Amino acid sequence: MPADAPDPAASPRATDRPGDESPFALGLLLRRAHWRAAAVMGEALRPLGIELRHFAVLIVLVNQGPTMQRDLAMATGTDKAGVMRVVDDLERKGLAVRKAVPGDRRARAVEITPKGLELYDAAHAAAEPSTASLVGELKPGETELLTNLLTRFAHPPENKA
Repeated sequence: MPADAPDPAASPRATDRPGDESPFALGLLLRRAHWRAAAVMGEALRPLGIELRHFAVLIVLVNQGPTMQRDLAMATGTDKAGVMRVVDDLERKGLAVRKAVPGDRRARAVEITPKGLELYDAAHAAAEPSTASLVGELKPGETELLTNLLTRFAHPPENKA
């Protein structure tokens, strides 16, 4: 082994398996948890005719009201072209509409429709059994603990200088 090469025994390598102690372990575990949760939630949404990417936009529209497409892209972690496709889908399904923004002839805000709001509520009802199965292996109190920890992890307090 060359003198400047790292000693493989000195630092753990990322494996993506339980017990991984590498510096990537937490990120890999969160990625795997995301895949599992996304698959379960996607299955709950499938009978309603939408995907998780559609639901993510509906969540923003319910929480923020009419929203510019560029802001939807930021809020959902999607690129502008991806959000345009999602909004196109939502419009075709009658779940959202684009409306002119007063004072800006080029800008359009996306707004949820009453049909979109009905589907949003139906999605929550449809997700209940899936969510229960997703956390079925956790002990009493662990679902709340996991939720609290992930909330703090995903939404750290802003640093105050």
